[in-house]
Amino acid sequence: MSRPPIAVADASPLIAFDQIGKLDLLPQLFSKVVIPPAVAEEAFTGRTVPPWLRVIGPGSPLVIAASLGRGEQQAIALALKHAGAWIVLDDLAARRLAAREGLRVIGTVGLLLAAKSRGLIGATRPLLDILDARGFRLSAAIRSTALQAAGEIEPD
Repeated sequence: MSRPPIAVADASPLIAFDQIGKLDLLPQLFSKVVIPPAVAEEAFTGRTVPPWLRVIGPGSPLVIAASLGRGEQQAIALALKHAGAWIVLDDLAARRLAAREGLRVIGTVGLLLAAKSRGLIGATRPLLDILDARGFRLSAAIRSTALQAAGEIEPD
């Protein structure tokens, strides 16, 4: 299966993947991964941005996204400038706005499922366990649905 051409990422999924030691999965899932400056500042404070990540200015943020964080606003604005781009977001309000704007949305859990389906990771459960231990907010229902989708538990 070919990789989608471009993903624009927000900070939360980058931080989550960094915490589980799997940040390098993103360039394996997408041909190109870009982030706006606000996301670079939030996700990589005091550290060098990995060379496979391109930092690109978004232009002007969406006016209708005033309730979102700066990184989310910039990520959505940047994704809208790239036809066919995926947006990598976890925040529900940001995901809803991105979907309303016609963007293809995926989050941390969706990326883990994509990585498993492509054979890039053996199991999602241990990675979800690490994220849970580090305070990543994931409802029991979404966790269960993800583990079912990954074939790691039987449906209820």
